Amino acid sequence: MMVLVPEPMEAVRRLLGLRHRGRAEDLPALLHEVAPLLQATTARVLLVDYAQLQLFPLRGTGSAGTGSAGGGSAGGGEPVVVDGTPAGAAFTTAQVTTSDDAVWLPLLHGAERLGVLEVHTRAADVDVLETIAALVAELIVSRRGYGDAVEHTRRREPMQLAAEIIWSQLPPLTYAIDGTVVTAVLEPCYDVGGDSFDYAANGDILHLGLFDTVGHGIAASALTTLTLNTYRNARRSGLDLADTYRSIDKWIQAQYPGSFVTAILAELDTATGQYRRISAGHPAELLLRDGRLRAGPASPTALPLGLGHMLKRGPGVTTEQLAPGDTLVLYTDGITEARDRSGALFGLDRLSSFVVEQLGLGLTAPEVMRRLIHTIVSYEQGELRDDATAAMLRWRA
Repeated sequence: MMVLVPEPMEAVRRLLGLRHRGRAEDLPALLHEVAPLLQATTARVLLVDYAQLQLFPLRGTGSAGTGSAGGGSAGGGEPVVVDGTPAGAAFTTAQVTTSDDAVWLPLLHGAERLGVLEVHTRAADVDVLETIAALVAELIVSRRGYGDAVEHTRRREPMQLAAEIIWSQLPPLTYAIDGTVVTAVLEPCYDVGGDSFDYAANGDILHLGLFDTVGHGIAASALTTLTLNTYRNARRSGLDLADTYRSIDKWIQAQYPGSFVTAILAELDTATGQYRRISAGHPAELLLRDGRLRAGPASPTALPLGLGHMLKRGPGVTTEQLAPGDTLVLYTDGITEARDRSGALFGLDRLSSFVVEQLGLGLTAPEVMRRLIHTIVSYEQGELRDDATAAMLRWRA
């Protein structure tokens, strides 16, 4: 006896076929094929560009210009701006948005915002579409390493080599678990070379590092590469914060004598809210509690990485007990030292006021960071004088 498979399940079955064969660039054609099974006329993937300003259709097999990056549509229709559109609302809020004839569903890999699934339909089951969107997000992440379609789609201009090196080593911009969120942004996204960040969740401990390397270009990216990987090696070897500092400092001194990296090396116990960190010549974090700026940990507590051998005493580790809902903002000096046309610094007061205001609007942490970096770029009239990186850490928000 023939068993009839429900049409949505048939759509899932066909999409799952990409798990073991196929590429990310095969998704557009396959979504077009399964759209009728979802009571839709069309379905397409819109991926956010590196600057997080627009959503571009995923380049599919046979798309014009697949072999190049930047400029124009990526095939499968026109791009959509993030701000002020239903698709953009789905992306910024990570919530489903609808119109009379379309549904936009956020594509999330964990808490990382990849883009939006746009489905044109008048009768589709939103619960089914959410399942499809979750599957599509997983397929994009699992298949993107086998080709360059995702990168071709997201890039609006050529990526400089130093930035290519840095982006290839970064973790996803956003991570969340049990009410704890860490999220970061970097600019200039196509030419960053000296700023980076890293995190890892091991048991109840969330490890977080923010790094600002002296210099720019390839030389800075090489030093950043050493710093990031030494940090990870120390963490994975079970070293505590002080010994992690010593390990990174030793390797920078040995391989790049005279160079240095300012950094914050931190650990958050997500069960208790205890925050411990070393500030290696780096600006102090902002601590926000109940919508107000509070005095945070003292800074610095050690010389920059690479210069630590100049002092006999070890690095200082400071501890801060967080309260539920507390927010920490880590940043490099490219944020606070951004200048407008008159030469006025963006400054710490503007930074803290901006974050307080945006969180007060009920925005998510990734969206606050997205808006912050665009504000910094606009403040410097689109031409950053220095790499600008910021990370937000929220505990039980």
